[in-house]
Amino acid sequence: MLEQLREGTIVVIRAFDEVPEHLFEIQTVQEDCVTGIAVTGPLAGSYGEPEFSMIVRVYQR
Repeated sequence: MLEQLREGTIVVIRAFDEVPEHLFEIQTVQEDCVTGIAVTGPLAGSYGEPEFSMIVRVYQR
């Protein structure tokens, strides 16, 4: 899956704390995480840096 992660890719981020599973658009791929913006859910529009382990799958439209 890591080879599919690049700028503009939408991924599904697993639920954590009080935040449900949500979509996230990747801006950059770092050594141990991705950076970008939450697309859906209560964090929509917020910047984040989820670790690779938080990614459930690449979103297929």
